[in-house]
Amino acid sequence: MSGRVCELRPMCVDDADMVLSWRNHPEIRKFMLTQHEIPKEEHLKWFENAQHDADTRLQIFSDNGTPFGFINFKIEAEHQRADWGFYISPDAPKGSGMRMGKAALSYSVKYLKLHKLCGYALAFNSASIRFHKKMGFLQEAMLKQHVYVNGEFHDLISFGLIFSEFQGSGVSE
Repeated sequence: MSGRVCELRPMCVDDADMVLSWRNHPEIRKFMLTQHEIPKEEHLKWFENAQHDADTRLQIFSDNGTPFGFINFKIEAEHQRADWGFYISPDAPKGSGMRMGKAALSYSVKYLKLHKLCGYALAFNSASIRFHKKMGFLQEAMLKQHVYVNGEFHDLISFGLIFSEFQGSGVSE
């Protein structure tokens, strides 16, 4: 589709209800490390704390002006590395996740000046595992019984993408 404009912008307080509704959606929440339904007060406190953390970037992904996703970058500037977490709106059109991922990788290089981006997925989250691999991430570790979620221990898969080694879509240029 020509003329498509995909972009990231900083999350603002006006986005809080939208992001919370995405985060609390059962199809999103079941893959999070904390799976309780988050009350609005807790969400607003998290947002306020993130606003005062120089190492955190909360971004909204929009496609042709419509917001469809959320990305959280936790930056370790000394190491030119960040961890990312993300989710897409349950109502996002097909292909939005890949467009959001490409926008996030571009942002990581152009604005955050990262050498490496790291991600994590619960071992039962096959969609996130496929997504990371399709985006060019390599699985770096399988952390056995690393997280305790809903009364059970689960494996956590660690992914890394080193931009100088990345061969996708001109992102590392």
